[in-house]
Amino acid sequence: MKKYFAKLVSVKSIVTIILTLNFAVLTVIGKVNEEQFIMIFTTVIAFYFGTQHEKNKTE
Repeated sequence: MKKYFAKLVSVKSIVTIILTLNFAVLTVIGKVNEEQFIMIFTTVIAFYFGTQHEKNKTE
């Protein structure tokens, strides 16, 4: 459990969570439209999971 929590609070995870929340809020208040949000969110999540996959593959 501690190992899982340590991975969750890594810098990369924190940045991903903050970016996701930030763009979600901007979308709700109307500063970013839905299309922009989907493009940005997809890019961030793809990068995050892509690097996680490569990390797990090398271990």
